[in-house]
Amino acid sequence: MQILELTTKETMLEQLPIIQQLYTDFTLEKYESLLNEMLPINYKQVIIQENNETIGLAGFWIATKLWCGKYLELDNVIVHPNHRSKGIGKVITEYLVQKAIDNDCTMAALDAYTTNFAAQKFYMNLGFVPKGFHFVKDLK
Repeated sequence: MQILELTTKETMLEQLPIIQQLYTDFTLEKYESLLNEMLPINYKQVIIQENNETIGLAGFWIATKLWCGKYLELDNVIVHPNHRSKGIGKVITEYLVQKAIDNDCTMAALDAYTTNFAAQKFYMNLGFVPKGFHFVKDLK
């Protein structure tokens, strides 16, 4: 098992099959279009591979906000269904928390759906706590 950081669109596009585990309607064109918008604002990915197959992936950003300063945000932690409950999500999360520490961030942050109780429990077991609500207003 190896952990790799992806920083180019080409290497991220190769990850479409695992992205489709979460976003089943994503086409290559849609995924590329989103990456074209995200990469200029410091989006990166980390993957875990086993036998040259991606079995886990997370996107992340390092950014700064007024209320917390510099932080790392985990985005879309995905573990292939055939590899769940093997500690892959924990490895990815701990890797990114260490990256936040190494980059002098004040915190690591993430969003979990209010209905995803398994994710909430998973992240709380790794030391994450709910700090507030992420409010959204659908516009389309």
